[in-house]
Amino acid sequence: MVNYIDANFDEIANGEFYLYEGNPVIKAFGVTPIVADPSVITPNDSHDGKWHLFCHGLLGIYSFVSEDGINWQREQRVVPCAMRPDCKYIDGVYYMYYERTENLLKKAIALVNGKWKSKIYLVTSKDLKTWSEPELIIDDTRPYMSGKMGTSISNPFLTGENGNYRLYFSAGLTYIKDCYFSEPTHIAYAESENLEGPFTPIEKPIISPDENSKYLNLCSGCIKVYKLNDSYIALQNGIYKDGNKSHSTIMLLKSEDGIKFDFVKEFLTPAVTKGKNKNWMKQYVYACNLVKYNGAFRLYFNARNTSDNIRGREHIGILMQKV
Repeated sequence: MVNYIDANFDEIANGEFYLYEGNPVIKAFGVTPIVADPSVITPNDSHDGKWHLFCHGLLGIYSFVSEDGINWQREQRVVPCAMRPDCKYIDGVYYMYYERTENLLKKAIALVNGKWKSKIYLVTSKDLKTWSEPELIIDDTRPYMSGKMGTSISNPFLTGENGNYRLYFSAGLTYIKDCYFSEPTHIAYAESENLEGPFTPIEKPIISPDENSKYLNLCSGCIKVYKLNDSYIALQNGIYKDGNKSHSTIMLLKSEDGIKFDFVKEFLTPAVTKGKNKNWMKQYVYACNLVKYNGAFRLYFNARNTSDNIRGREHIGILMQKV
């Protein structure tokens, strides 16, 4: 099963975790001030017995490779005009779902005063070197996907098995005033009998902003859903306002069916850490990917130091389980 983890809920909810002291493990590079939204494949689930990570910068989605899941080497840009990847290795094929955006110039205009436009696409590969042509997976067919800021379908995340697949995604845009950019408003899902679609999105979101919620009073961010032995869990980073500033915290949620989720606790919150990069996750912790390897969990995530759109930087780090 895609995104099945051989564990019980209490192992994660009551586990002891710590921030890897060498964070961030992947820093923004080149002209891009961000690397974000890590999607990780462990050696047990790769074709070559190595760690693989996919994330995005301003110019598209990039691939990284590692022998230990900590020290990463950048390989190639996989897809241009793309962000927020979710890559899975299934029956000898890598399936990468992602948010396809417009080119950099149009993207910049949209961020300032234009209309954003993005949808979910898929590319596949057998060797992580040669990739297929992009295929449209989720189109803007529901009202909650669009608004005054434009159309956004983002943050895909696949679960399911044997002709019963569910692709969770974020939809819509909410402008975050102190950041001068938008974040996803709602969370929904689409279903299909085929990994290559078509995926049919549900009529209404399963999670939307709630002004009375501490963690969702601005917008919903993104969600990553996993099937355990005794339940489903989700890791969601809601966007919220605390005073005059916005923040993002990763929450642990629990569900019996993968549709209705209940808040359990904060899982990872913004913090000032030790070392020269102490402020790297000071204001936001964002999208994440939970993996289990050699009996221990690791949470890969990206974080941002400040809402200031000039000084703001996003890097990738790891939360490790104590064993």
